[in-house]
Amino acid sequence: MTRPRAVFGLVVSLAICYGAAAVGAQFMPGEWYEELAKPTWTPSSWLFAPVWTALYGMMAVAAWLVWRRHGAKGARWPLLLFAVQLSLNSMWSWLFFGLESPGVAMVDIVALWIAILGTTFAFWRLSRRAATLMVPYVIWVSFAAALNFAIWRLNT
Repeated sequence: MTRPRAVFGLVVSLAICYGAAAVGAQFMPGEWYEELAKPTWTPSSWLFAPVWTALYGMMAVAAWLVWRRHGAKGARWPLLLFAVQLSLNSMWSWLFFGLESPGVAMVDIVALWIAILGTTFAFWRLSRRAATLMVPYVIWVSFAAALNFAIWRLNT
């Protein structure tokens, strides 16, 4: 693969991932969220933006590494799983904040977590570095799922 093509692929991967982030960012915490009962271990609001910025960057690089090594055809299923988890990721903000539905968002985040694990394992077979870049995302979404569950239970 030529260097310009590899760089272009990285730019596209970053654009896709940060585009998904922009879709999710259309639905942000507001007055409704502030009034919810939350567990004492809920992180400060300022923490979410830098964590997600880093995670989307790592996801983009992971997908790019897989694509660069195996191409779109050679990595069809792992990249399809990646697209599924990215879609579920974007949908969560709409479900939780947009629809104000922690219960429905809980269903989404469980599906998201399963899709992330599937993607990580699929990436592992093709690029251990790519899979390793997905691990912080798995950990963060595990925490986010626990937080989503706690908020749902405290407010039903």
